[in-house]
Parts: sequence; C-alpha cells; structure tokens
Amino acid sequence: MTRLDTDDAPITEAPAACDGPRALLLEAREVPLGGVRAMSVRRALPQRDLPLVGAWCFLDRFGPQVTRMRVEPHPHIGLQTVTWPLVGEVRHRDSVGSDVTVRRGALNLMTSGDGISHSEYSVGADAAPLDALQLWVALPESRRHGAPAFEQHAVLPEVPLDAVQGDAGSATVVLGAFAGASSPATTYTPIVGAEIRVPAGSRVSLPLDPAWEHALIGVAGDAAVHAAPDAGSTGVDDAHLLYLGIRRSSVDVSSVTGATLFLLGGEPFEDDIVMWWNFVGRTHEEIVAARDAWESRDARFGRVIDHGDERIPAPPLPAVRLTRRRRRV
Repeated sequence: MTRLDTDDAPITEAPAACDGPRALLLEAREVPLGGVRAMSVRRALPQRDLPLVGAWCFLDRFGPQVTRMRVEPHPHIGLQTVTWPLVGEVRHRDSVGSDVTVRRGALNLMTSGDGISHSEYSVGADAAPLDALQLWVALPESRRHGAPAFEQHAVLPEVPLDAVQGDAGSATVVLGAFAGASSPATTYTPIVGAEIRVPAGSRVSLPLDPAWEHALIGVAGDAAVHAAPDAGSTGVDDAHLLYLGIRRSSVDVSSVTGATLFLLGGEPFEDDIVMWWNFVGRTHEEIVAARDAWESRDARFGRVIDHGDERIPAPPLPAVRLTRRRRRV
C-alpha cells in the first residue's frame, strides 16, 4: 500500500540504545488516506520515539471497514511489504508480472530491492468488508539494492503455545522463525512475524529470543500481557502497540473472551533508516533520486501488469533535509 500522508518531521537527537526489557504501550494514530479510496488506517509503526522493531519499520491496520479499495500503481525501494489479510480479498499486481488475489490465511510478500511498483484493488465493483495488516520490513545493506521479487504462501506453519492456565494457544508463523518453526517466506534479517491466538479463559506463554526485540499488537478480542511472572498485566487492543524491548525469554498473554494478536520482532536492525513516502533508504539523496526516477517514469520501477498510464504521483518533498529516524526509548 502507498502512503499519502506526509508526517516525516526530521529527528536529530542522538539515538537511544535498545538495552533491556520494556513494557511501553504506544498508541496507534488514525491516518486518513483520502484519494480515490477515501480510506483511513490505524498506524502503529513508525512511532516518533520508536522507528523500528527489529527490521519492522511500518505497521498499518486498514479496517475493519466497508470500502472499495483502488490503489493505483506506486513505487517502493529498500523494503519488503508484508500483507496479512483478515477479511476480504484484494487483487495485487506488480511490475515483476504478479497478478494474484490476496485473501485470509495467505502471506503476500513483495521485495522491492532497488525498485518495484504495484497496485491493489478490492475484488468486485461494489464496496465490501475489508480488513488487513500491512507491514514493511527494512532491507539490510546486503539486499536493498538487489532485484525485485514477489511470493505468496498459502501454507504456513502452525505451532501450539503452552498453557499456563486453561487451554493451549496457537500461532501461525507468518514470517521468520517462532517457537521452533520457520515460515517458508524469504527473509534477509533474523525476524519474526506471527499471529497469536489465545482461547477464552486461558493464559498462554510466548517463547521469545532474548537477543531480539519484540512488540505485540491486538487484532481482535481482549488481551492482557504479563511481562513478568509476578508483575501486573498490560491490556493490549487493536489501537495500541506494546513494545517489549529485548532480553526476554518469554511473556504470557491471557484473555477472558478469546483474543488474536500479532507478534513482531527480530534482531535489532543494523542501521538507522531514512523513510519517506514509500521509500526506505539511508540518505536524503537516495530518497530524492528515487522520487525523481518515479516522476520521470524511469525504467527503475518497471510497469505494473495490465495497467496503462494511471499512477499515484509522488508528493512534494518537505522543505527540510530528510534525516535518519532514531529510537528514543
């Protein structure tokens, strides 16, 4: 999905270290996307104080809503887009020739490398229920200048989660590795993205890699996260991201009525990033060059299959020099 907002104020403070466990509840903000979609999203990443969780640099929830999605061709560099549908179907087309239907239970992973473009349309002519998570993964230096690619995975590993009380939970390993299972999707940094399900009246344990940082966001139902065995709990819903920091081997999650959450995490990323519009880079100059290439219809971004000249124009650059996003927590 493309970003139409321009909330990229420069941050110049020295970065804080990711140096221990946290239990920091961060509120997602409503972002009206407007345009032909007239859609709005809840954006949990990036946060002003927390631009990355591992390599995860962006998290939107578009829905639940009844809408007719029509996202015209737009570009990306330096990232992977992770689309995890919850309700509804979306047609994805891109400049490497992909033309697929995105639906519940399947991971859709697009790797931009040095440049790709794609479009997203809801299926059918009328407005329909639609809900999904859209996440971006920053690509490391070793991959961000490479060729673009797309993959779809309809079969993903399911793992049980030990019950502290009540019934055992379960998880779908969407990306990376979790609880001894690995997603078949291609990754370039140590990472985890997993859908977590907690039965009603139960408390389950999530095993974590203590060298990685992690966060949880609610998807549906009521959830309480117990960050330490004898500590109080923190309620997590779909409007909040709970940042857990590093050096945790596990956390417990309980629910009264049953809950679904999404776990994201990974090894702290190798570098600070510059992120503007749909581009993830390292310098102001890289972003300017990518914008100029898109506006001049350069071959760098290819041509989206079955599209003509329709496209989303790049917004104006801000009147300041773009700087790297740095954590402050």
